[in-house]
Amino acid sequence: MTDRTPLLHYRLSSSITDADRLHHAPGTGGRDGSQLRGSSSRTQTPQPQKLSTFFGVVIPTLLSMFSVVVFLRIGFAVGQSGLYQTIAMFIVAYIIIGMTVLSVCAISTNGALDAGGAYYMISRALGPEFGGSIGIMFFLANVCGSALFVLGLVESIMDTFGVPQGPEAGLGSSVQVLPRTYWWELLYGTSILLLCLLVCLVGAHIYAKATFIIFLIVLVALITIFISFFVVKPHEVTVPLLNGTGTTTANFTGFKLATLQENLMGGYTVDYTTGNMMSFATVFAVMFNGCTGIMAGSNMSGDLKTPSYSIPRGTITAVMFTYIIYNLLSVMVACSCDRLLLQRDYSFLRDINVWHPFVTVGVYSSTLSAAMSNLIGASRILYAMARDDLFGKVLAPAKMMSRSGNPWAAVLISWFLVQLVLFSGKLNTIAGIVAIFFMLVYAAVDLACLALEWASAPNFRPTFRYFTWHTCVLGIVGCGIMMFLINPIYASASIAFMLFLLVIIHYLSPTSSWGYISQALIFHQVRKYLLMLDVRKDHVKFWRPQVLLMVANPRSSVELIGFVNDIKKSGLYVLGHVELGDLDMLPSDPLQSRYDSWLTLVDKLNIKAFVNLTLADTIRHGVQQLLFISGLGGMRPNTMVLGFYDDCEPQDGLEEFVGSAMDTSLPVEEPRLNFPALRQTAGRKALSMEDYVAVVSDSVKMLKNVALARYFSDFDRKEVLGRKAVFVDVWPLNLMRPDSINYVDTCSLFLLQLACVLTMVRSWRQARLRLFLCVESGRSVQGPEEKLRQLLRELRIKADIHTVAWDSVVALHWHKQAGRKPEEEMELEEEDFVNSFPSNATRISDDYLQAINRMILQQASEPAVRFLYLPRPPADTSLYHTYLRHLDIMTKDLGPTLLIHGVTPVTSTHL
Repeated sequence: MTDRTPLLHYRLSSSITDADRLHHAPGTGGRDGSQLRGSSSRTQTPQPQKLSTFFGVVIPTLLSMFSVVVFLRIGFAVGQSGLYQTIAMFIVAYIIIGMTVLSVCAISTNGALDAGGAYYMISRALGPEFGGSIGIMFFLANVCGSALFVLGLVESIMDTFGVPQGPEAGLGSSVQVLPRTYWWELLYGTSILLLCLLVCLVGAHIYAKATFIIFLIVLVALITIFISFFVVKPHEVTVPLLNGTGTTTANFTGFKLATLQENLMGGYTVDYTTGNMMSFATVFAVMFNGCTGIMAGSNMSGDLKTPSYSIPRGTITAVMFTYIIYNLLSVMVACSCDRLLLQRDYSFLRDINVWHPFVTVGVYSSTLSAAMSNLIGASRILYAMARDDLFGKVLAPAKMMSRSGNPWAAVLISWFLVQLVLFSGKLNTIAGIVAIFFMLVYAAVDLACLALEWASAPNFRPTFRYFTWHTCVLGIVGCGIMMFLINPIYASASIAFMLFLLVIIHYLSPTSSWGYISQALIFHQVRKYLLMLDVRKDHVKFWRPQVLLMVANPRSSVELIGFVNDIKKSGLYVLGHVELGDLDMLPSDPLQSRYDSWLTLVDKLNIKAFVNLTLADTIRHGVQQLLFISGLGGMRPNTMVLGFYDDCEPQDGLEEFVGSAMDTSLPVEEPRLNFPALRQTAGRKALSMEDYVAVVSDSVKMLKNVALARYFSDFDRKEVLGRKAVFVDVWPLNLMRPDSINYVDTCSLFLLQLACVLTMVRSWRQARLRLFLCVESGRSVQGPEEKLRQLLRELRIKADIHTVAWDSVVALHWHKQAGRKPEEEMELEEEDFVNSFPSNATRISDDYLQAINRMILQQASEPAVRFLYLPRPPADTSLYHTYLRHLDIMTKDLGPTLLIHGVTPVTSTHL
């Protein structure tokens, strides 16, 4: 079942994880699970117990958010920044995460949510490119976050059980026996991480039980901390000097106004654990890590009973609770502890507690839980990405699961990466990186919700409605600003790395069926701008070709399709095709199954075109339909291109893309080019000569410019553009009217414009236009040539003018005219007047046309393509056959040629 399946099958299985587990269970009877129905009790493996809102969301989120900050860094924040700035930091941080929480709640209540948390939300909302890149960033954020909490636990253990160093050496208590070198601390961190690994390998259920016990311990520790501020009497606490040469004492004063006034303003100094000077940004980076646990519940989405219900309620509850606790602790600390104590002893809460082990156990429990939460969250994200095959075989090992559904391989990979991060050594060292990674993820979640809101998709109907696009934008802007305040270099590098991943996934990942938010946004914007595109405001200055190319069989039209793509000049390009048939006689529309092949053709040829197919009883009626309905609003074809009607043998141009329509060597997922085989040379055509000319006539009547393309099966674009000299020949004179020497009619100017447009294309810029001026030797050449040069200057068209003497050619025409009877001449003149255009169909001799053909062939070197003037078809349908025969004689063996008839003004000489 894919995401395109009707909602009739919605939520037949509780999650994709369950479906995968049933699929791989022994005895399920194949992919469809048909045997499962009859013997479910014998074949189903035991399902792991799902978690409730409290155990699956509230507790993991609370523990992840408390962790290091509440016990080890709340005094650090107040001591460095003062109470005012600390409260301001919490307000900013909680505004950022609050906006993100609203976005998470909206997305998570908009449908079925599965394993992967934020990755699943973003990938299903924004598509695989954003989802995969943000998923990697979120995975790395959880990995670094787990390492951060492990290092925080090691720091706390060292404060309690580590051997004193410096001036305090030898003065420690009997329990301070652990060595404090870098390698010993790394060993302690590795041991703690192994404990987290063992719990996570057992599974989410045992993790939930462990976190509940830890939650109770942390809750008791917090209660004792609040009680201690009121119960414990003022006393002195020994703290180390900043230079490490001795110790001094700091005071726990109890609630005093003087202490509060001392701690109101900031007093930044050197951090005694790293030796670095602190600032608002560095303190905020450390403090913000206490707010990054909001995704802990979302990461468990695959293990929750009802993710759409649990995630919003559990996350909001945890966020409100932690905000209240943080602010209360900040105020109490500022009222009762002097600044020296807060700056030199990050474990001061233990020293002022009614019973020191309470805080010690609370620190150990909360940081251990947060480390496990981030480790198990990272593994779930990695497993979800591996299951989606965004990175192919690179993440394939992470798909492996235990019989109970625990992705043990993803857990091991995550554990290994956390172990690498532990080599950084200090908590404050990686705090900035972790904060930036998490804020990048939060900004992406806000962006996903913003995109869904702006796309106005009818299926975006979250049951959680307490959000607007304003909250999303506020969250994105807040995350962006704070990222660069914390560390501009890390922030820039993180964004660049994310964009690099986005490009890699865009080009390498397979097409997904999740839906792309970009398509919804594009649709929304295109509809808006199409309504703004008013055809009444069209002006010739901004004219561009908008082409409808009629294609009988793409196999014989590959080169023509590519050439027309060059001359469209960023205009509309539509591939039209008429299928003969009667819908009344068919069970369904046969065209719906053909669109995939046509769209695949567009992709293979790398052209920018739309596809429009129609079903009609005749080709002529089908072309009329396409001319009437193609395009939308102000974007409608103004030029129709047809292949020439001749008996040339069609050549298959798709052989280099696919061997045949039934090529079985292609993978099943590869879209196939299923087009019918080419007709034989003597085969019956679906379109008669009369209907072909009628199609041209219909287009002219509908005020569409017409181009007939001949010999483009012989056109090799790579070979032509690889020549040292590329020429485009233009014959702007109506060669079928030798009595006319007008070069500036609408059709001639359209001819010039289209040729000029071709040379403006990047790949054709080296091509030179050659304009052929037909003159009679008895007349002055300089006058017409100078007029033509002046016209080209006004039109800003660069072209070489070549004069061609065609006296002998014209003589053949007048020789035949001299033998006509006066009655025939008057009849033809009357016919021309009535039809308002000169048909000339019966006046032109084959000898004259053959001479024209020879004259064109004799001019200079071989051009890449020729542009010739196409006369308007005669009004008398009985002359259609003669009209087409004349065109055939005139263009025989000319190579790639466009016969063009323009009906609309397209050039401008004014600003």
